[in-house]
Amino acid sequence: MNKATFKNGPIVLFFILINSCITKGKQELPVYNPSDFNPELVDLNLQQQSKNHKVADFTLINQNGDTITQENYNHKNYVVDFIFTRCPSICPIMTNNMAVLQKEFLKNDQIMFLSLSVTPQIDSIPVLRQYATDNGVIDSKWNITTGNKKHIYELARKSYFAVVEQGDGGLQDFIHTPNFVLVDQKKQIRGVYNGTDSLEITRLIKDLKILTKQN
Repeated sequence: MNKATFKNGPIVLFFILINSCITKGKQELPVYNPSDFNPELVDLNLQQQSKNHKVADFTLINQNGDTITQENYNHKNYVVDFIFTRCPSICPIMTNNMAVLQKEFLKNDQIMFLSLSVTPQIDSIPVLRQYATDNGVIDSKWNITTGNKKHIYELARKSYFAVVEQGDGGLQDFIHTPNFVLVDQKKQIRGVYNGTDSLEITRLIKDLKILTKQN
């Protein structure tokens, strides 16, 4: 190569670095809509929706017997998952990783966590209280909730897209994913992560920090 090849090299490199810094400074997370998810997880009426999705308001009961609604999460970015206390497989890993997130953002008032039981008939308030205690749940940061099963499944299928529809609504009618769903202050879904994968938890921590800076 001759000298002409590198004549403007330092100048070009300078602008590449500047542009990279600007891009990083404006880093934003995507907004997810029903059409971005596996159709099996999405209510049939929403599967083609490709814009303007927002999670619905909710009414749930937490580990202390308190009513939890959207108002408790107003002006918050939060992470949602669907679990049940007797789950022997993925739920313990998911709950442990949610505890990791709780510790990471303990002093960040903009970030909270929400777990919904897919077996609300079994997961009574005393059961949830013990589960919360056993897993180091801090009440002001993280609600482990039960409630009306139809309502919970509508939230799962029409808002957060984390439960496969199956069966007739009976006691054993549940198949949930390991997904952690990131919701912003505008009730938009901004990320989906495998709650059993430590690398995905690292990615979620990074994205929560990005989202917090955007507020």
